[in-house]
Amino acid sequence: SQTTRQVRDILNSMGKQVVAVRHPMPYGELNLQKVQRFGSIDDLKKHKCTIEEMEEYEPHIVNNTIVYAGVDYEAILREAEKEADVILWDGGNNDIPFFKPDLYITIVDPHRPGHELTYYPGDENFKRADVIVFNKMDTAPSEGVEQIKRNIAEHNPTATIVYANSPTRIEDENAIRGKRVLVVEDGPTCTHGGMKIGAGTVAAEKYGASEIVNPRPYLVGSMKDTFYAYPEIGNLLPAMGYSGAQIDDLEATINNTECDVVVIGTPIDLRRLIDIEKPSVRVFYDLEVTSEPSLEEIVKAKFS
Repeated sequence: SQTTRQVRDILNSMGKQVVAVRHPMPYGELNLQKVQRFGSIDDLKKHKCTIEEMEEYEPHIVNNTIVYAGVDYEAILREAEKEADVILWDGGNNDIPFFKPDLYITIVDPHRPGHELTYYPGDENFKRADVIVFNKMDTAPSEGVEQIKRNIAEHNPTATIVYANSPTRIEDENAIRGKRVLVVEDGPTCTHGGMKIGAGTVAAEKYGASEIVNPRPYLVGSMKDTFYAYPEIGNLLPAMGYSGAQIDDLEATINNTECDVVVIGTPIDLRRLIDIEKPSVRVFYDLEVTSEPSLEEIVKAKFS
């Protein structure tokens, strides 16, 4: 996440060697996944990663951070300890930390107020956190912020609160201005995650796309099944890729869609995996802390 990346950068600026450990995503052959180490993009192919796994590992790898994942987390810990000054448990709120943390940071999304109490184990992360980070404050509805603040006061009143914007940027600001665009977003976020927009949609609106094209008339194969299972999906295409066939259907749907430009809002560069025949532009998003104490101050106070 944008928060994980900033924490990693803060620790690196302190001269700390950081190794990230991801929570398990058991989509493959578990007997072969006891301890997985990802130090290069080639390792993603070596371990036969799904798009969802790539979305979690690649942002670390391209910033020269080693990632561990797998099945046996004691064995993973012992290997990670050989390389790290600080271990960064990157659970994405989908898991409580398997290792007792010295600093416990949980992110809340003001676009999804109430989820911090109604989803497990995100609710446990919310209640146990030392630090609670509000992201997306630059687009957040005030009622969502206030609802989460009330829940913090009731369930975790001692947590330190950090507020942050999540500004988007794109490779070429003129690439989508006045164009009809297809927005491809992070799959889990926009299916079972319940979000109707993502970073790609925010960027398309911010940089002046004339129209965000509805992909529904152009769906191919398993992409039709995804929209049937999640009819509330917004005006976007979730990047589903749990199998080779699903990745092929995603590629076919993108190339089948009548649009001028494809906006890639996923955490990975989809163009590395599929052949997008139309012009495309990638979206990035960062964490911009706006409150005191800052995340940098909190992390440095703990690990100096």
